[in-house]
Formats: sequence, structure tokens, C-alpha cells
Amino acid sequence: MSQQKFIDREEEMEILKNQYDMEGSGLIVIYGRRRVGKTELINNFMSGHGLYFLATNEGDTENIRNFQKLLSEFLNDKSIEYAYYNDWYSLFSSIVNNKNFIEKTKKSKIIIAIDEFPYLIEANRSIPSIFQKIYDSFLKNNNVFLILSGSSVSIMENDVLSYKSPLYGRRTGQIRIKPLKFKFINNFLKYNIEDLCNSYFVLGGIPEYILKFNTNLSFWNNLKNNFLNRGSYLYEEAEFLLRGELREARNYFTILKAIAIGNHRLNEICSYTGMDKSMVSKYIDVLISLDFIEPEIPFGSDKNFKRRLYWIKDNYLSFWFRYILPNKSEIENSRTERVFNYIKNDFNTYAGEKFEYLIRSLIYDGLTGKYYDNVSRWWGKNKLKNKGNDIEEIDIVAYSSERNELLFGECKWTNKKISASLIDKLMEKSKILLKNYNNCNVIYALFSKSGFIENKNTIKNKNIILMDLNDVKNFIEKNKS
Repeated sequence: MSQQKFIDREEEMEILKNQYDMEGSGLIVIYGRRRVGKTELINNFMSGHGLYFLATNEGDTENIRNFQKLLSEFLNDKSIEYAYYNDWYSLFSSIVNNKNFIEKTKKSKIIIAIDEFPYLIEANRSIPSIFQKIYDSFLKNNNVFLILSGSSVSIMENDVLSYKSPLYGRRTGQIRIKPLKFKFINNFLKYNIEDLCNSYFVLGGIPEYILKFNTNLSFWNNLKNNFLNRGSYLYEEAEFLLRGELREARNYFTILKAIAIGNHRLNEICSYTGMDKSMVSKYIDVLISLDFIEPEIPFGSDKNFKRRLYWIKDNYLSFWFRYILPNKSEIENSRTERVFNYIKNDFNTYAGEKFEYLIRSLIYDGLTGKYYDNVSRWWGKNKLKNKGNDIEEIDIVAYSSERNELLFGECKWTNKKISASLIDKLMEKSKILLKNYNNCNVIYALFSKSGFIENKNTIKNKNIILMDLNDVKNFIEKNKS
């Protein structure tokens, strides 16, 4: 992956350093979806020291040959490059007996990083067993730090990390690399806070995707150039990503499209896709394990709540399946202006959903000046009303057990200022949940894209919070580390 910036990986770097500094050998597994920044993390950690090898899908013979060449340069021993090794085991057997290797291990711990390890497994299903023997026979008792990295989350979890894997029990640590948080996006894009939000809503926290936007162009021009041009990277990436990770990709595509256009309940997804419940449930479980979608239950519900909703967690996939896949015929036939206008007209609705999710994540990180144990959404029937049949919703419900405090919040992504009087409706809806909490401290909050009709500084009630995008901007600027 070609990145120009290395941002927000302090925790992962600390884990690697601690693992490296431990006495004896080490084996750490690093994994995460394509383009999330694994290679950049490894290269920054190694800083030119050690041996970094990027595996390919060419099979054992070619990968061994390529590894030999790098190893020959690393150990300054040409004989290694020209030797013949018919398998990985014999290659590593030779390495540990090489005098230059022995001298290096006496001076410091040697790092050997094998990136895209799943390519080796796909070409040879015995690779986990082979590397288990290599580690036990040659590396475990040497001053070596082995890194196995991969983008195929399913292969890394099933063939490297799982209990059934031959490598299980050998690793001394593992890191699953997550996308960057929103607060780091302005390290890449010099936009105002609204367009930083817009960019995050369509790109998520994947560094490689963010780097495709030209900060000298407007958000909308970047969106048009990168999503609506045939052959552009972001126009094609979703298909490469899913086809590289999933079998029966067509069924996953249909499910993701169903969710993206508004079918969030299991029965709705089944109805849209025409697949039976057991099949859809199986596919959904896979998508959850890959961090592509996530289930949602109302605040305060039992974990076995059955009528859960499913949302696409990955912003890039969410945008792509909502706007690009359904309009591919139009784009392929160069009718991009029509698609572009449709996206612009509908975007506030899409962004409103993403804004809610963003604010919830920022509240969890301390946006309001406090921290909460649980931050989620609530919906359900209002049993306090006469009929009690209408479904009501509260965008944000956050709870702190330490302070016995509840926060109720509403998010508004509109081009007009909103009135603080919306707090009154929020207070009314909150009664449904407050009856379950005795003597609880209560905070009410409104989060508005365009600000408020009233001067928020005149609101003196300490239990009412009004925040706009400038407040979000100030928060992320103070909390970069």
C-alpha cells in the first residue's frame, strides 16, 4: 500500500515494540481489511531493519525464489540466492545455520515479516502446518521476531488464529488493524468541518481511500472524479474487495445492497433478496465477522433481542452500495450527470444516518466532556401514550454507571438552523426509558449540522447541551492524540 502519511497507530506500534522487547523469540499476527494500513505499520515499525517479504499468489516455487533473493541481500550472502530449496522448511533450515544469520542474532533480534501470508495458504493449504514446524524447529529458540500479516480476514482468523490452526498457541500476540477514527481525517484533507464529515461519510477511515481525494478540489468534484468515472479506483474497489474476501460474492452483494437502500430487518432483507432466512443469517454472520456490517439492538434491550437491525458499518461500502451499484448501468453509459444530481439531492438523508453514528462514536470518546459506558440508539413503542402503537426513536442514549447518568440526544443534519425547543420533545420521549432508572441524573443534547436559531450561549441549564459542527471541530483538534 502506498501511503503518504502515517497517522494514528501509536497503540499498535506500542504493542509491536513491547512484543519485540520481550525476551526470546516472538510471533505476532497482524491482519485487517485491504488498504487499512497494515503494510505501512509494519514498515514504520521495522524502519528498514529486518527482512520484509510481500507474498504473491504465484505459488510456493516463485515465492521461495523471491524470498531467497531478499534473504541473500539481507544476510549479504550470494550463495543463498543461487541455492535450490524445494520447500519452505528446507529454506529456513538453511537460514538458521547460516553464519551471517547467527552473527546477526547475537547482536540483536531479527525481524522477519511475511506480508499477505494468505496468498501462501491459498496456494498451499499445508502452509500453516509447515510454518508451525518452522517456528518450533528453527525460530522458537533463536533471537527472531516473526510477523505474519494478511488482508484476508477470513483466512487469517480461520487458518492462522483459530483453535484448529496448527499455528494456534505459537503466536505471542495479534493485532487487528481498524480504520482510522474521524478525528484524524483532517491530517489528509484540508477541508472545512462539513466537508470533512462528508468525506468521512463516503470514504470511512481507510487511508488509501482518503488519499484518492485531491484536497485542492471540492468535496463534490472529488466524489464525481473518484466514484462516477469508469475505471477509477473507488468505482471498482468495492468489487475487488468483496470478491477477494468472499465466495459466492453475488449473494453478499445482494444482501449489502438490500441493507444500503433501507432494508434493515432480517425479514426485509430476505424479502428483497429472495433468499431464505437461514441462508441470509449465515451470510450476515460472515459480513459481521469481517466488520462490514453490524447488528443493532435498542438501548437497554437484552443481548438476545430478536428484532435487531443490520447496518453497513463500513462507510465506503455503504455509499457504494447505496449509490454506485444501483446506478452502474447509467455510469457505464456515460450518464453520470444524472447520477451525480441524484446523489446530491439525496445526500442529506444519507449523511443524516452517518452523522448519528459519528456523534455516537464521538460521545463515546468524550465529545460532551464526559465518558459513558454505553452509547447507542433506542426505538420502540411508547407505552405511555393511549394507543402505544407508534414506534418512536431516540438517536442517542448514553449511560454512565459510575455517575448514574443518562444522556438523551437528537442529531439533525439539515441546511437550516434548528430550534432548541426540540429538547421538549426529547424530554417527552425520554420518559419511556427514565421509568427504569431511579434517581438518575439526566442530560439532554442536540447536535446540529447548521447550528441553532437561538444563541446557544444563553442556555444556562447545565443539563442541556447544544453542539454544532464547530464544536465537533474544536473537539477533534484538541483530541488528536
